[in-house]
Amino acid sequence: MTAVLFYKLLAIFIAAGMGWFVGHMRWLGKAGGENDPARILSNLAFYLFVPALMFRTTARVEFSALPWLTVAAFFAPVVLMLVAVYLYERQRHPDSPAAPAVRSITASFGNTLQVGVPLVAGVFGESGLAVHITVVSLHALTLLTVATVLVEMDLARHSAGGASLGRTVATTIRNTVIHPVVLPVLCGFAWHLTGIPLPTVLDEVLQMLGSAVVPLCLVLIGMSLAYYGLPRGAIRSLLGLAVLKLLVLPALVLGIAHWGFGLSGMPLAVIVMMAALPPGSNAMMFAQRYRTLEAEASGAIVVGTLLFALTAPLWLAIPAWLDGAGAP
Repeated sequence: MTAVLFYKLLAIFIAAGMGWFVGHMRWLGKAGGENDPARILSNLAFYLFVPALMFRTTARVEFSALPWLTVAAFFAPVVLMLVAVYLYERQRHPDSPAAPAVRSITASFGNTLQVGVPLVAGVFGESGLAVHITVVSLHALTLLTVATVLVEMDLARHSAGGASLGRTVATTIRNTVIHPVVLPVLCGFAWHLTGIPLPTVLDEVLQMLGSAVVPLCLVLIGMSLAYYGLPRGAIRSLLGLAVLKLLVLPALVLGIAHWGFGLSGMPLAVIVMMAALPPGSNAMMFAQRYRTLEAEASGAIVVGTLLFALTAPLWLAIPAWLDGAGAP
């Protein structure tokens, strides 16, 4: 582990620890009810900071310049993993409509910024970082949108009861489109299609608001642990989510990207490492949004980040070994 990555991991734990201390001291108020401080801050992030980040990212991304083979080689197995976990959890928890989507996003959404950027920059240099940033530009847009569609579909079906299929579909579409993640993405796409650059002042405002997402989410992780604690018998579920994220997902990306898409060399190594990153803070924010499994999502992020120090060398070594084995 490089010194830069170590300090980044340490900074994550310090920020989360500060959030835990604030929550433990109840400086922002007591947990529970509509005035729950963690929920208020989470809503602030979800309704203001995240939409700003999503809109700016989508409006500025240059789709014509993207390495689509690498992008597809990453997102095909990751979305497959998300949907597989969702379907499995849906069978286990038919009466908890939001739980399957929350667990699926926790098992598939990686910490691509705080951990991923310094790791890739330190190991693969500027060329590797360029690949990483390209995939990051579509990471939240893709995974949060898919998870949102799934959870809104389940919520619509659960609340509709005996309603017709058409009414359930209409409710799902309405709640998915008018959503603080999906709507800014659609608006960003629309702006991008106009070909008009973002005005300087608007771009500055969006960048300023979007930059608040990461620190706020890290503080929320600690606050959630202080307010909700860990669910009873949590170790098994936390370790299960960590195994899925740190071992199963990178193995799936490695297999599909290398033998399915024919990817090799540095692009393969970068996306495998990206898949091996610990759960990202957006998973906890997603759980807060739907008021489901908040403590489990927060705990999975902490446990996954701790265990990542042990699993990272494995996923750095395997792609390098494949390249060496395939060399003449």
